Amino acid sequence: MSNKLRVGIVGGTGMVGQRFVELLDQHPWFEVTAIAASASSAGKTYEESVKSRWKLSTPMPENVKNIVVQNAAEVETFASEVDFVFCAVDMKKDEIKALEEAYAKTGTPVISNNSAHRWTPDVPMVIPEINPAHLEVIEAQRQRLGTTTGFIAVKPNCSIQSYVPALHALKAFGPREVVATTYQAISGAGKNFKDWPEMLDNVIPYIGGEEEKSEMEPLRIWGAVENGEIVKSSAPLITTQCIRVPVTDGHMAAVFVNFENKPSKEEILKCWAEFKGRPQELNLPSAPKQFITYFEEENRPQTKLDRDIEGGMGVSTGRLREDSLYDYKFVGLSHNTLRGAAGGAVLIAELLKAEGYIQPK
Repeated sequence: MSNKLRVGIVGGTGMVGQRFVELLDQHPWFEVTAIAASASSAGKTYEESVKSRWKLSTPMPENVKNIVVQNAAEVETFASEVDFVFCAVDMKKDEIKALEEAYAKTGTPVISNNSAHRWTPDVPMVIPEINPAHLEVIEAQRQRLGTTTGFIAVKPNCSIQSYVPALHALKAFGPREVVATTYQAISGAGKNFKDWPEMLDNVIPYIGGEEEKSEMEPLRIWGAVENGEIVKSSAPLITTQCIRVPVTDGHMAAVFVNFENKPSKEEILKCWAEFKGRPQELNLPSAPKQFITYFEEENRPQTKLDRDIEGGMGVSTGRLREDSLYDYKFVGLSHNTLRGAAGGAVLIAELLKAEGYIQPK
């Protein structure tokens, strides 16, 4: 009998759901025991449901192939079989909100990859190395939902993880103005080149809703918990442009920043090299040993070479130099479907377990 926590994946047939399946194969703490999707997939085995739509380069894990996919809308039944769920459904925002709250009200923790609850005041939106203290709002959320064990925690937008960790490590110097242009992989749209041949030899200078998320979500991550709610920070001022580029995985950011107290280049590099967060302190299974890696080479980080650093859970930086208009400029890189999506959510779940928020039912 396994002593691992039983995990359900709601929305398990899509690209992010497939990433969850891959990452949880042989996980030391968690085991996928149930998968849910739309009614059209219900009743089929996972292998039958996904068929030729398996989008990852690694093969489908053997232990999930014969799991019979359930209807995600049958909340009580599905929740009764698991200790907690990851949610990565493709639905309208209001429908996602209602579905995730329905699961939470059964007493089931929900770790969401979706954006629907990112601005719900008592739902923590977490990068585990940066704002683990926001988990304390879970108690207020439980009171609102009328549950003692269920809750929702969400992961932020994938693109901000290419530059927010690097800025967070420099918070002592007071970043006050940030300009960031992100160059985002097609997997961020749930696509590969087979699905989206128009992206070959092409760049699209618009990603719907992405710039608003990239400018505002960091302020919530840097916000404070007040009276059972998260109140966003007023600084720094952030402006962004988000561009889709023809790469499979990996979001890159070109960043310009002004500080209240300008650090030296040596101080910045020291902060990046030494920065650790709660996941590193707890030695969580998915935590990168070195969260931020700086490349001295002029042509690094590169998406193809460096997106998989620390198993795709690390953040890379490079090309740090002073600027004629801003104090400094640099380049950041993160893996959007690992650190930015499913891997980031798994790390949140590990933190929640380690801090006592997720328990066996």
